[in-house]
Amino acid sequence: MEKKVLMSFDIDGTLEVGDPPGPVTLDMVRKAQAAGIICGSSSDRSLTAQKALWERANITPAFVSLKHMLSDIKGQFEADYYYHTGDRDLDKSFALEAGFSYMWYWEAEHEPWLNLANGEEPDPEWGTAAAPAW
Repeated sequence: MEKKVLMSFDIDGTLEVGDPPGPVTLDMVRKAQAAGIICGSSSDRSLTAQKALWERANITPAFVSLKHMLSDIKGQFEADYYYHTGDRDLDKSFALEAGFSYMWYWEAEHEPWLNLANGEEPDPEWGTAAAPAW
């Protein structure tokens, strides 16, 4: 049975267009959107900067948000799964506080959201590893 999935992406260290670049490509985001996944960004970057990034990529996100406002995003969209992916403990902290599940950037590079959308259960190990030592 198909499930409704919302994916929130941090930008820096997560998306390929971040500073530093991350492993999640814009084509992966496009593929997720084509699969019916609600995609957007939640970042430290201003909303204007996030919107400009998506516009340059010719992608229309369902939302852009400051990462500490993830709870507002959850209130705007109905989904079976809410995930935020990022590269820092701070990303994880904001996600969990907002009632999202968390996925590290290295877990996200394998596009597990596609499996979730197809009805597979989440891996209970996602997001449980220790933060990378920078």
